[in-house]
Amino acid sequence: MAREFQRGHKAKISDLTAGTDLYVGIQIAGPGLAIDISCFGLDANEQLSDDRYFVFYNQPKSPEESIQQLGTQAGDSESFRVTLDRIPQNIHKLSFAASIDGPGQMSQIGPGYIRIVAGGEEVVRYSFTGAEFSTERALMIGDFYLKDVWRFAAVGQGFDGGLAALLKNFGGEVAEDEEPQQQAPAQPAGAPGFAPPPQAQAPSPAFGAPAQAPAQAPAPAQPPAPAPSFGTPAGAPQQPVHSAPTMVGPLTTQPTAPYGQPPHPPQQPGTPSYGQVPGQQPGYGAQVPPPAPAPAPYGQQPSYGQVPGQQAPPYGGQPAFGQQPPQPAAAGHGLAAALQPYKEAPTGTRWTPQNQQLMRVDLSMGGQAVLARQGSMVLYQGKVDFSYKGAGFAGRIVGNATGQEMQLMRCTGRGQVFLAENGAHLHAIELQGDGICVSAENVLAFDESLQHEVRRIEGHGIPGGALFTMQFQGSGTVIVKTQGVPVVLPVTPTTFADSNAIVAWSAASQVIISSQVRLRRTAYPGHSGETVNLQFRGAPGNFIVVQPYEV
Repeated sequence: MAREFQRGHKAKISDLTAGTDLYVGIQIAGPGLAIDISCFGLDANEQLSDDRYFVFYNQPKSPEESIQQLGTQAGDSESFRVTLDRIPQNIHKLSFAASIDGPGQMSQIGPGYIRIVAGGEEVVRYSFTGAEFSTERALMIGDFYLKDVWRFAAVGQGFDGGLAALLKNFGGEVAEDEEPQQQAPAQPAGAPGFAPPPQAQAPSPAFGAPAQAPAQAPAPAQPPAPAPSFGTPAGAPQQPVHSAPTMVGPLTTQPTAPYGQPPHPPQQPGTPSYGQVPGQQPGYGAQVPPPAPAPAPYGQQPSYGQVPGQQAPPYGGQPAFGQQPPQPAAAGHGLAAALQPYKEAPTGTRWTPQNQQLMRVDLSMGGQAVLARQGSMVLYQGKVDFSYKGAGFAGRIVGNATGQEMQLMRCTGRGQVFLAENGAHLHAIELQGDGICVSAENVLAFDESLQHEVRRIEGHGIPGGALFTMQFQGSGTVIVKTQGVPVVLPVTPTTFADSNAIVAWSAASQVIISSQVRLRRTAYPGHSGETVNLQFRGAPGNFIVVQPYEV
């Protein structure tokens, strides 16, 4: 039986099906609307760094055929075949989107859906209607994304600018056609064996063309275009080309980094090598530009001086906890190039870090409110309402007695809210039925769907006889703030942490207070000052988060 998803729901593909050869069917249509459906293969920075992975009607498959566009079948407006175990390592997300070609807006569409079929059986479906949108001309429907393992997310986010703006959002370029091109109609291919049986409803026309159109004589052969242009989709009769501009990939393609390692920014021309004086020739003869640094092997840091001015990635090639991957340097000069490193991060997820100190939440995704610390909003876009969130009489009593009181505001509406506080580093921690313990002082915001309560840590020999923390459980995201970049350590029987530096730990960990307060040590000055430590125990997989700062 298929699982029904709501906007913002996520799940591991392995929890839905054991197969990796998947059928993706999309149904979206509206009266008088011509709708194009495409798939964007994005890299780790959510950019279309390789335009061969922009799969649409004029480029119906990726080079290794891990992503294939199949056309209208089984009652779906458009369908795709996705083979997860064949997707190359540089592709981290597949974003399925629909856009209107010509006049119209997404509020005019009827009931639609995206569904995943494995082995002929539908395993998940996300449904939507035009009532959820207004003047948007494009729609990001659903994503396959790689986070340790492949997962699926129901996105359902509108986009105002249509396909051209959507492509620019993913780092693509828009080029105008010099002359309209036409292609000879291709013979429709039969449905693959893994596709689902036809549904009861009538199939919707693809791209606004009639489903049963009379065949026409093939057009004379045309010379090949230098880049794929919007032409007649495969399997449809010959028609005039779309009025939309031709979409091509980025002007510069970044080299592919080894799997698990963030890509290095391109080296600027004229940058001297390590140990070389700028402007000095490297040897006898003419000036030779230094070669671009090669990516370090997986798990190995680049050699000293490999990229001047750039900090080497941590061990394993992954950014540290809460640390953003290095961004490519802006090319060119002028105001636009100077502001390029500070542009708003691409959308597509509910919580998106803009930098280490600024977090954006999209309230239109997920359909639930956000509770944030009062005064933490620095900017918002759209229609957003802010209201006071009281803890109630009992909650105030408990908060005052334990020091875990949180002054919160409730954010609702359809828009984006940017949150920050005193330049603290922010980290989005997604919970999927598990739990985490965080001091209220280190919580900036969280989804209202999460359950939270004060947890008591028993102890002897410390003021008050106990310590307290907040425990969050359920499905949602909590934003944790730290002073500086923290370190995440596994829990072992010999793991101790200063109670003033600990930020968070997994809820399944066992915490024991280890007090160093003794009368003979307080009888004279000069003791260590380390009075209260926390000892952690637990099964493998538990962790603690410690910041380089004491409260």
